[in-house]
Amino acid sequence: MICFSCFSSHEKKSTERTNSRRGGPVRASAPHYREARTQQRPENPRRVSAEATNEKDGTKEAANNIAAQTFTFRELAAATKNFRQECLVGEGGFGRVYKGQLEKTGQIVAVKQLDRNGLQGNREFLVEVLMLSLLHHQNLVNLIGYCADGDQRLLVYEYMPLGSLENHLLDLPLGQAPLDWFTRMKIALGAAKGLEYLHDKANPPVIYRDLKSSNILLDKEFNSKLSDFGLAKLGPTGDKTHVSSRVMGTYGYCAPEYQRTGQLTVKSDVYSFGVVLLELITGRRAIDTTRQTREQNLVSSAEPIFKEPTRYTELADPLLEGNFPVKCFNQAVAVAAMCLHGDASMRPLMRDVVTALSYLGLGPQTGSVSPLPDPASPLDERVKGTNENNCDEVSATERERAVAEALEWGSTSRHNKARAMASIGSSV
Repeated sequence: MICFSCFSSHEKKSTERTNSRRGGPVRASAPHYREARTQQRPENPRRVSAEATNEKDGTKEAANNIAAQTFTFRELAAATKNFRQECLVGEGGFGRVYKGQLEKTGQIVAVKQLDRNGLQGNREFLVEVLMLSLLHHQNLVNLIGYCADGDQRLLVYEYMPLGSLENHLLDLPLGQAPLDWFTRMKIALGAAKGLEYLHDKANPPVIYRDLKSSNILLDKEFNSKLSDFGLAKLGPTGDKTHVSSRVMGTYGYCAPEYQRTGQLTVKSDVYSFGVVLLELITGRRAIDTTRQTREQNLVSSAEPIFKEPTRYTELADPLLEGNFPVKCFNQAVAVAAMCLHGDASMRPLMRDVVTALSYLGLGPQTGSVSPLPDPASPLDERVKGTNENNCDEVSATERERAVAEALEWGSTSRHNKARAMASIGSSV
């Protein structure tokens, strides 16, 4: 393709290596920007890039839309002290990630270097450069630039000093303080806003497809940003209800209907978000083979408790030591349960999840967390002004009503619209 002309001579080599991949998450050897194996390679990047520019002016328009800088390999080698071991901050399926400092600007960055013999190749690289060049939001990691010198493939991101959510939530080393409840809800809300932007604000909509705790990065104030867009795919448009795709993602996070049929919708991301929210609530991994067989899958082990609201607190992470507002906790479990509904049509939209979580993350540790400034649903006008200083100070009745109605709004409005259209059709 014209906008990445230097890729073409190496794409064949990349596609010949491996045509399919299977497996679960891979534990990274370093604590920053971790990645996990995916099940298969994503679709043809040429097709993705053409769709991303609406196929109006082809690759010429794509080239004009690429805002990311281009770097030489020499520049990035200098920034990372020649990729010295002391600069290594993470390692995963893509390759290694280094902390570096750009000589021209002095900016601290994260440099992700493609492992030419690794699990992810040119296609993921292309998709990530295109997606992050065209998508911009405070809850998406910022792509500064890329390098495609010869057979070298590198991505340059803003540096996220606290690493991934996985670093602060799962299998904590001795002496590391666990995340408190309000910080967990702040992180969940940020991730939800990132997905909401992809689903509702991006045009055409984007399905992230690989949401997991290791792909949620944190800045120094625990603001969360989604990273690793190599598996992202443009969502259905027009009359289409889904897009068909080879199954990809991380075991334990993929929606069951997507695994069965390969039919991908934004509700697939909602399911993955439910898994992450459940991890935040429980402090447990989505898949943990060190536990007894019946407890290895987090969602399966939580489903019986979802049916009995009086048992919700049994899911609480022991490291929280009971330090959370019970009503907020129960409502967070209810949100997770709805996101994990087996029927995709019954899951809430991400804008409804954002509305609900906006009233659960209120607390002294999270003063920056607030509902969206613009109404995401009709419920925002009704509950405006109820989010003041502390979750316990908000009227419990109002909060419960807001959360419950936010969760119901997406699904009921769609059913009502369908019935109304059917009624009009029959009268005609």
